[in-house]
Amino acid sequence: MGAASLRVPTQLPPRVLLALRIVVFGLCLAPAGLLLRDLFTGGLGVNPVETLLRELGDWGLRLLLVTLAITPLRWLTGAAWLIRLRRMLGLFAFSYVVLHLSVFVVFEHSLRLAGILDDIANRPYILVGFSAFLLLVPLAVTSTQGWMRRLGRRWKQLHWLVYPAAILGVAHFFLLIKANRWTEPLIYAGILATLLGYRLARRAGPLRRSLGAPALRS
Repeated sequence: MGAASLRVPTQLPPRVLLALRIVVFGLCLAPAGLLLRDLFTGGLGVNPVETLLRELGDWGLRLLLVTLAITPLRWLTGAAWLIRLRRMLGLFAFSYVVLHLSVFVVFEHSLRLAGILDDIANRPYILVGFSAFLLLVPLAVTSTQGWMRRLGRRWKQLHWLVYPAAILGVAHFFLLIKANRWTEPLIYAGILATLLGYRLARRAGPLRRSLGAPALRS
């Protein structure tokens, strides 16, 4: 599908882009605000810690997938302004993952390091989730313009870590979910497979052309 058929502007006026960034910021912040409200009003159910863990982890993964969708959407629509939203979405995804981990460390283990390390070593889904978090840390730290300039081409290579981090995030969800609740992790896995598959197909275009095969059009 070509960019012209979607009729999405390539650029947005600064004021429109600022308004859009404010709206996206509010939408990303809303789940945390609702959870905070439920925390103080008793709306988190019979197991508040489990609810907080699940909801914060879900939103971390959802926003990570939204972040990964930005580049394919830009390719499909030609809307270069989408890139201006990617850093904010990625940082919100990381923030929700940090809050998810913080609930686990503070409320489940009361900051006892021995118990935390024991869980990481003996529960595969925690090890996988913690590995995903470790991969996201350097991406959040180097997300600024200053780090982009310092790292040059290596910045882009470093930020390829978002792909294994997302795969581990989905795997973490699969490992912790009960056998009769596969629908949501399967949806996330399908979205991730589509996003990664599209990127691979897009990058395979030059190779296909060099071999004389018809190129994939986006």
